Amino acid sequence: MSKTLTFYTHPMSRARIARWMLEETGLPYEEVVLDFGTTMKAPDYLAINPMGKVPAIRHGDTVVTENAAVCAYLAELVPEKGLAPPAGSPERGDYYRWLFFLAGPVEAMFTAKHAGAFAAPMNAGYGSEADVLRVLEQAVAGREHLVGDRFTTADLYMAAFLGYYMMIGVLEKKPAFVEFASRHGRRPAAIAANARDDALAPAHPHPAMAGAGN
Repeated sequence: MSKTLTFYTHPMSRARIARWMLEETGLPYEEVVLDFGTTMKAPDYLAINPMGKVPAIRHGDTVVTENAAVCAYLAELVPEKGLAPPAGSPERGDYYRWLFFLAGPVEAMFTAKHAGAFAAPMNAGYGSEADVLRVLEQAVAGREHLVGDRFTTADLYMAAFLGYYMMIGVLEKKPAFVEFASRHGRRPAAIAANARDDALAPAHPHPAMAGAGN
């Protein structure tokens, strides 16, 4: 790959998901570690992501922000890895479904729960907490993969979400959730990504030690 791939991150943020995805691709990349409230809001970075949040990647002249978009983009760079089902395959619909279900309703519901401010079910894109939890458990119970019979980016995203929200105590540690997150969290790429972010964390603490970034 001739274009430079640059990863903008903070080790105590949701950018850890994108880091795991980068490690799964095996692609070389440069990292730029930003800090909340300072370099993350500086003009140079706002020119890349006007939201002033991480993660973001720059690949040549292409800039991608938002975790699900970053992960989906990276999967397309390495089709030989099988991190996304082939275009037009029956599995492609489920792949998109789970990526955007997690990035949309699941993220919004858990953010609302953590803040103690649920919207009325009829007004919320996530419906209700019960809806989201039921669908999440049905998705992973007794299953090794969300899509087809091999690991994809949808599995990565689901395992990362479940692991994070169980870690901060917002999601009950049901056996199905623990098993799914643990199984995929043992992948070499996940271990390598966590090791790198854990090494960076002491020099870049999160001011609130809670979910921030994107």
